[in-house]
Amino acid sequence: VVSVADHFLWRDHGFRVLVASFGASAVLLYVVPESKLSQPRNLVGGQVISAAVGVAIRLALDRVQWLAQPLGMSLAALAMQITGTTHPPGGATALIACSMAELPPWHGFQLVVAVLLGSLELMVVALIFSNFHRGRAYPTFWY
Repeated sequence: VVSVADHFLWRDHGFRVLVASFGASAVLLYVVPESKLSQPRNLVGGQVISAAVGVAIRLALDRVQWLAQPLGMSLAALAMQITGTTHPPGGATALIACSMAELPPWHGFQLVVAVLLGSLELMVVALIFSNFHRGRAYPTFWY
């Protein structure tokens, strides 16, 4: 769904919502939907916080990308722990943000909006399909 939306809905507007780390998020959501790491707060919060931290570090350390990459990922992990939104693919999202050769519009923060939209799309699909299976319910908790 995220790929289809990215291709048909967002691409014509110069806006991409398909982020590589969503593949790992999809595995968590659709294979182990009962995991704490798969819940909506962790999915959306962890991805968005990590994207924001990654873009901020990328902006702050523009000329020293070799330092921005590990620092951005580490600070994103710390931010997820502090906020209780740990979602391992978020670490990859921060690394992607810190590794961008060119920043997207809005000083790179377009990536944060794209991650928010993509995470919400993943969550909606999980809400629909996980609840069609007997003995399976998603989410197990919201907050």
